[in-house]
Amino acid sequence: MTQTAEAVSQNHPKTSHFVLWTLTSLFFMWGFITAMNDVLIPHLKALFDLTYTKAMLVQSCFFGAYFLISVPGGKLVSKVGYQKGIGIGLLTAAIGCVMFIPSAYFEQYWMFLLALFVLASGVTILQVAANPLVTIMGDPETASSRLTMTQAFNSLGTTVAPIIGGALLFSAHEGVETQVEASSVIAPYLSMAAVLIVMAIVMVKVALPSTKADEADLPTTADQSVLKIRHLALGVLAIFLYVGAEVSIGSFLVNYFVSNDVMGMTEGQASRYLAYYWGGAMVGRFIGAVVMQKVKPGLLLAFNCAMSCILIAISVSSSGEVAMWSILAVGLCNSIMFPTIFSLALKGLGKQTANGSGMLCLAIVGGAIIPLLQGVLADTVGLQVSFLLPLLCYIYIAFYGLVGSKPVVNQETNA
Repeated sequence: MTQTAEAVSQNHPKTSHFVLWTLTSLFFMWGFITAMNDVLIPHLKALFDLTYTKAMLVQSCFFGAYFLISVPGGKLVSKVGYQKGIGIGLLTAAIGCVMFIPSAYFEQYWMFLLALFVLASGVTILQVAANPLVTIMGDPETASSRLTMTQAFNSLGTTVAPIIGGALLFSAHEGVETQVEASSVIAPYLSMAAVLIVMAIVMVKVALPSTKADEADLPTTADQSVLKIRHLALGVLAIFLYVGAEVSIGSFLVNYFVSNDVMGMTEGQASRYLAYYWGGAMVGRFIGAVVMQKVKPGLLLAFNCAMSCILIAISVSSSGEVAMWSILAVGLCNSIMFPTIFSLALKGLGKQTANGSGMLCLAIVGGAIIPLLQGVLADTVGLQVSFLLPLLCYIYIAFYGLVGSKPVVNQETNA
């Protein structure tokens, strides 16, 4: 007879705790991988003498995988189960990391983009499997607490990655040959591949409950009929714009700080300041969790968006440390946006909740499109002015928090 997750947790608490911490390390790892893109972009831009638009193809390939792989990834996990799904995701991501070696050797930009897509495909499968597994590992009453902890470690990964990645990618002196610069990506990504392989072995070997993945919890379809529900449809657009704005800002920060109009730093120096942007989001989640007990989520969402708009406007119209710290502070404002939009969009959906959640997950593709559009603006009107695009995104999200997130009574779908 198959044991439930709760039974495993009660009978083998030490094993259950070990498994939970192993799962938590997965969240840290994919946060680390995602934030590495912000360091990789300026490195590849300089290496291949790319325009901002072409450099943003890094994020297009990475976040495009979320859109293309989420549904087939959900079907895969439903078929093989959570544990094997995690193993497949980790090994796929490891293959993507290893592909950086021939990419650096042949110095072909398209090979880097292909490697990133494979890497992101593995991360997508990993997320599809790991998120619901965390919720069933133990008491259902504390599921939200476990997810909050794992998300905190995801933020820790995004905070640490720019520091480590920047030190490895930009440690070489300026003026060295292109081959030396290209080869600098090998050490960090080969190291990540090794870690991912070890994690895959551990995850396949540990004792997990033999729980078949519930298709209702996974994005196995892309049913667009659910978008007839107004506040969900507007929420999908809000998620699209939020992820796009957050990723876009992070993608341009190194080049922004290197600019003589802002700080005139070296790329190595600028990469270290990325930690403040992603670290602000981590700190803000803890602050937001307390504030949201007293303030309505929609109102707090609108307030944070208004502050983001003010900070971006200050950065665009100034220079030096004022421009730098004001744009970095946007990370603090970003903290509560994703979970708040997500919960507001799913409010009152009842049996349509799973389909609604799937559509919101697909909207993460905003991280592939908005940075590309900002790249076009940076090439045409200038890097500093291009940050007005994320500002426009936050204006819409503020509207969603105040008005668009309110369900229309006759459209609510009860369980």
